[in-house]
Amino acid sequence: MNLRVKGQRGFDDAKGRLGKNDDADDEGDVTKTVCPGAGEHPLQYNYTFWYSRRTPSRPASSLSYEQNIRQIGTVASVEQFWRFYSHLVRPGDLSGHSDFHLFKEGIKPMWEDESNRSGGKWIIRLRKGLASRFWENIILAMLGEQFMVGEEICGAVVSIRFQEDILSIWNRTSNDQTTTSRIRDTLRRVLNLPANTIMEYKTHNDSLRYYHCATTVTAATVTAANTVLSGWLML
Repeated sequence: MNLRVKGQRGFDDAKGRLGKNDDADDEGDVTKTVCPGAGEHPLQYNYTFWYSRRTPSRPASSLSYEQNIRQIGTVASVEQFWRFYSHLVRPGDLSGHSDFHLFKEGIKPMWEDESNRSGGKWIIRLRKGLASRFWENIILAMLGEQFMVGEEICGAVVSIRFQEDILSIWNRTSNDQTTTSRIRDTLRRVLNLPANTIMEYKTHNDSLRYYHCATTVTAATVTAANTVLSGWLML
């Protein structure tokens, strides 16, 4: 599918401008059923844009993450995508610890989502300045069904950090080596990655285990610090 066919760019819906002011619009509008307009080129799947941002100094939790992630809007056709995308700020212009997510409609960009639970993601770490171009290339490949792995692709994420940026693409089945290898090879091709580029595959189960361990250690450290402080205050 050729996603380079751009539709009309006069898209004034506030949801389409969310990336420029980091503010969410009325959720009732966001969740309406979206269908291709007359004469538009339908996508094989509807896709939903999400945005999240957190303060690095604040401890993360599954609940706080879910509360912090915002659904921006859904697109069902090539023309809707370009109208929407043209009004979003580019990832490279976002401030630190911000994320854009583009997932198939009905799938939340969370490890615990039913569609993601048994899956994983390919991770590519980028030097600063590359995120916007690579993000556009990967989402065009995803919407254009270039990965050729059936329903395996769940979505893609670009994460803006202070020292580097991170690009990832999520799939449903982490133990299907044929599928994960095809996704890796397609990523190399559509992003034109050098042969020595380091790519890491991480299962969502591993991410959850790491998160729970880190949370436990952080909680134990805080408890120990409070105990020491209480003892010092009683001296």
